[in-house]
Amino acid sequence: MSVVKDQRQLIDWYNQNKRSLPWRKDRNPYRIWISEVMLQQTTVAAVVPYYEKFMNRFPTVEKLASAAETDVLEMWAGLGYYSRARNLHKAAKAIVAAGGFPQTAKELIEFSGFGPYTSRAVASLAFGEKVGVLDGNVIRVLSRFYGLKLNWWENKEKEKLQKLSDQLAQTEFNSEINQGLMELGATVCTPKNPVCLLCPWKSNCVAFEKNLVTQLPRPKPKPEFEIWQWTLHPTLNKKDEILLTPNEATPFLKKMMFPHGKAEKIKAKPKSYHIKHGVTKYDIFISIKTPTKAVKSKDQAWVALKDIKKINPTSLMTKILKFIEKENNLK
Repeated sequence: MSVVKDQRQLIDWYNQNKRSLPWRKDRNPYRIWISEVMLQQTTVAAVVPYYEKFMNRFPTVEKLASAAETDVLEMWAGLGYYSRARNLHKAAKAIVAAGGFPQTAKELIEFSGFGPYTSRAVASLAFGEKVGVLDGNVIRVLSRFYGLKLNWWENKEKEKLQKLSDQLAQTEFNSEINQGLMELGATVCTPKNPVCLLCPWKSNCVAFEKNLVTQLPRPKPKPEFEIWQWTLHPTLNKKDEILLTPNEATPFLKKMMFPHGKAEKIKAKPKSYHIKHGVTKYDIFISIKTPTKAVKSKDQAWVALKDIKKINPTSLMTKILKFIEKENNLK
């Protein structure tokens, strides 16, 4: 089968079956960019309300660029991966300073948080650049369609899939091709229980023909979990304020404002702790103790307890505050 026929089948299917989503109303690069960042590691159903709330608060890249970081974090609360929100804010400032969005993936990737996927998605969906995208959905669709048993998480192997995606995008309808691949992976060629009979590519899908659908793409090896012990020393004053400082003690939740503390990677779950929390591949055990002496840091700040979520909206900080409030007098 020719690439042209593959393209036509996918475009026709997409135009007939695409979901109505708020970021598909036009080809506004800002709206597309925000949606793509939010959709990383989050489902469409979960993203929509966050997206609409975020866009109401920051309807343009200029509004986002001029906002305070605390406001951006507050609007991002619940989506997790807060470094993405910081990178959004930083990139928005740079984009405004540059006079607007560049129109190529090569230029976009220079901004904070714009990786290969995001830069290509914005360049194609907003500006029609003939570049292919490669996210989890596209990796799955292409691996099955071409019957590729690749270690797709390795850069050299991933490049093979990127070339296939780029090849499919060589059409004036590259936006529809890229969105079609993502839509197909999200709604038909799903990780489990794919609905192959509804797929526009089923007649030439190698995995479907050879009964390899459940075996492709190859499963990525799971990362080894790490156990961390984190001891925090919260300092409060009579104004119901808590002293916070940017976290540099752990590889997770970097730069987020927390009480001063020390952390270490350990081999086994500790016998005593106050709070247990999980972040991606990390199991975190937190002990909360009174400070032995004043903590000095150039970036420290006193924050009213009622305003904590504006500074640190993470669920972990919520747990810490609940513990502090419950204990009243720290031991």
